[in-house]
Amino acid sequence: MQEISANEAKTHFGEFLDKVQREPVRVKRRNRVVGVMVSAEDYEAMRAFYADRLRHRLRESAENAAAQGLTSEALEALLADEY
Repeated sequence: MQEISANEAKTHFGEFLDKVQREPVRVKRRNRVVGVMVSAEDYEAMRAFYADRLRHRLRESAENAAAQGLTSEALEALLADEY
């Protein structure tokens, strides 16, 4: 993965955008990585990947809860804010 300083990214923004279309680029400020720029296509692929992973985990959790007898009513009672 390439690295570029924030100042260089600012002064050569067009070139920076071209680099990002080929691969992610780390952006550094004061020798510390402050961000990573990716193409819109890569960003959408990452969002889809993590959304799918979350849906899978939620489905898995719901199945485990149901297998252990947790009903909607029992969940409501557990989450009720009664002091």
